[in-house]
Amino acid sequence: MIQLLTIFTLFVSTSIMAADSLPLHPELEPFRDFIGKTYRGEFANSTAEKPVIDIAKWERHLNGNAIRVTHSINNGEYGGESIIFFDQKKGQLSGYYFTTAGFFTVAEITLEAGKMISRELVTGNENNITEVRATATLNDDGSMTTKAEYLQNGKWVPGHSAVYHPSTTAKVIFK
Repeated sequence: MIQLLTIFTLFVSTSIMAADSLPLHPELEPFRDFIGKTYRGEFANSTAEKPVIDIAKWERHLNGNAIRVTHSINNGEYGGESIIFFDQKKGQLSGYYFTTAGFFTVAEITLEAGKMISRELVTGNENNITEVRATATLNDDGSMTTKAEYLQNGKWVPGHSAVYHPSTTAKVIFK
């Protein structure tokens, strides 16, 4: 599965500053409310018999020049790490996503009207997925909805979708 940069705990600084006072690259400021939070998401295809639960943790990274998002599905069955940053050369937000399944993506990210939209080029996916288009929407109640579609074998197919809620107890787990 490919997880959107879908995807939101702050490193403790030596000066013990509050998360909202630590500097972020100006282009990353729209993500500030996610920093230091962990979200629990349930995929749309999740059932009581076969739950699909994703945990995503958002952190300020590289002295505020990047955001790191780690996530794991079903206690480490699958997971990944994203690094979101402002690419000076391209003049846009970009991201890299590395997975426990051995593939990675390179994303171009745009923000518009409360939505994060990514277009990701995929390298090494065993299911012949070569591209992902994904949208994450921040909802009024603080939850986030994600939806993705995949370019698989040359055709766009529906991907995953999920609704995430902030969680103070959920943990990202890697095996």
